[in-house]
Amino acid sequence: MTDLIKYIIKNITGSEDFEVVENEIGEGRMEYVVKVPKELMGIVIGKGGSIVKSIRNIVKVKATIEKKSVNIFVEER
Repeated sequence: MTDLIKYIIKNITGSEDFEVVENEIGEGRMEYVVKVPKELMGIVIGKGGSIVKSIRNIVKVKATIEKKSVNIFVEER
């Protein structure tokens, strides 16, 4: 799942200057924190949060197939 998130963000931003932190918060429940520099925050979040919502939807599909629950948060590094 981390690889999928990294792949999506790398291709959206055109940069590898970000970090994805994975935390297990329970059985079958994962939390991913995407830490990006201030200048990339707008690109990752998108207008009205549209980009980050789309990323969450794509990852949710893979999580459903793997019978897991996933949360994704974006933080400034």
